[in-house]
Amino acid sequence: MAGRLGELLVRESVISVGDLRKAQDEQRSSGGRLGSSLVKLGMIEESELTSFLSKQYGVPAINLAEFDIDPEIISMVPRDVADKHLLIPINRSGSTVSVAMSDPSNIFAIDDIKFITGYNVEVMVASEEAVREAIERYYSAGVSYEDVMEEFDEGEIGYGEEEEDVDIVDLESSAEEAPVVRLVNLILIDAIKKAASDIHIEPYEKTFRVRYRIDGVLYEVMKPPLKLKNAITSRLKIMSELDIAERRLPQDGRIKLKLGKGREMDFRVSVLPTLFGEKVVMRLLDKSNLQLDMTKLGFDTGPLKLFKKAIESPYGMMLVTGPTGSGKTTTLYSALSELNKTAVNVSTAEDPVEFNLPGINQVQMHEEIGLNFAASLRSFLRQDPDIIMVGEIRDFETAEIAVKAALTGHLVLSTLHTNDAPSTISRLLNMGVEPFLVTASVLVIVAQRLARRICTECKQQVKVPEQALLDMGMKPEIAKSAAIFKGSGCRNCADTGFKGRVALYEVMPLYDPLREMVLNGGSTAELKMEAIRAGMTSLRMSGLTKLAEGVTTVDEVLRVTAADTR
Repeated sequence: MAGRLGELLVRESVISVGDLRKAQDEQRSSGGRLGSSLVKLGMIEESELTSFLSKQYGVPAINLAEFDIDPEIISMVPRDVADKHLLIPINRSGSTVSVAMSDPSNIFAIDDIKFITGYNVEVMVASEEAVREAIERYYSAGVSYEDVMEEFDEGEIGYGEEEEDVDIVDLESSAEEAPVVRLVNLILIDAIKKAASDIHIEPYEKTFRVRYRIDGVLYEVMKPPLKLKNAITSRLKIMSELDIAERRLPQDGRIKLKLGKGREMDFRVSVLPTLFGEKVVMRLLDKSNLQLDMTKLGFDTGPLKLFKKAIESPYGMMLVTGPTGSGKTTTLYSALSELNKTAVNVSTAEDPVEFNLPGINQVQMHEEIGLNFAASLRSFLRQDPDIIMVGEIRDFETAEIAVKAALTGHLVLSTLHTNDAPSTISRLLNMGVEPFLVTASVLVIVAQRLARRICTECKQQVKVPEQALLDMGMKPEIAKSAAIFKGSGCRNCADTGFKGRVALYEVMPLYDPLREMVLNGGSTAELKMEAIRAGMTSLRMSGLTKLAEGVTTVDEVLRVTAADTR
């Protein structure tokens, strides 16, 4: 279909020949289908592509999220056939079976379904992403938590006092027992299916629970019996190649899970001894979901222009700030992917290296052998660098070398943990960096937060008093006519009303008046007022823009942003 689809889209002037070539290059490098490459590169919307195929081939389009498919219908087509042709059976009427496909022109798929089922085939078109999600949902129901728990003997899961001494051989054998292995696999696979960013496995005095962080919020998903905590923790340690005998010190490791079709999922594992046992937190790193297109991250046009101008500078420092899990790494990787050209040497010092970026020299930190950010930075400066990325500026030594690099003809990108862009200046000064060095080296400071997106399937308008919007800081002329939405909850979003996240940005270039204020010892509040006066969009303003656009909700804006002081 790739060639036909590309030709059709160009012929109908939906995309240009240049767009088609770029999408074909992306398809060759990352695999997959042309349609998904076009959508990924932002050249066409998924819904637009589905609508185009529907008109082109004269078949109805279908929204799979609105369907509840009978398991009997699903069983008519084997999983491997559904995966191979990217289709799913949805209904049967008389001697005809209705099939949703992402490629309605695939006659081989239609013939296969006719042969397997013995029925005539009625074709409907659905987006590639929707078909993939439906295949995952209906074919991967697989083993449930209840199924796994039934495999344990009652003696194994009884409650009781914690044993003082645990034999390591016993731990190893219990961790390798089939039910424990299956339970741990279930926890990992279920987290991937639910698009969780983190898994928390937590022991308490009388309970043991598993929570997933989905779209920035933690949800409890299961409560395994307390007696399984050592076996589960040991199994995860074995998978992460950690020392199962060490239960008093924190440990860090990594699990790599192969998911088929060349897709891999990395889990960054952290084990921390707590009062009632070891807590395990795993961060899921899915390279296939890494969004490196800046226009899709959440930048508004004005701030994006300022950000791009800064990273196109030949030298200076660009800082991204925000708490853990606010998307700083994604923003930095997006900037690096834009800057990653054959003509420049890009080096990064990261702790840990989350994603591998071809063409960029990435260095993993090892504090235990003295390889820290400061040591790496010193080495980078002897490696003929053009662009340097430092994972985080944590101390004066790292800050000092980064500032000197920015002042000697290098572009330096880094992160700090601060609440907003103006307070980053105070943080650097508190570290011991001289004000004149800050003003001479820093080009732009970006603060960011992640707000949950309203689910498009159950989005509905709600009434919010105009005064409440004004109190949040919305301009009167916008508050009067703003349509405010929220999600009512549906199967598509697991009844949360949210699906995915959008970044809110505060971009503060260091204009001359701001530099003057820094040199004269201006406070954070004064710097913020001056930056807003000069046209900076604060985090709250960015949130209110997304609220007025119907992207997020009032509660989300209040949750992730602080009010601007006036």
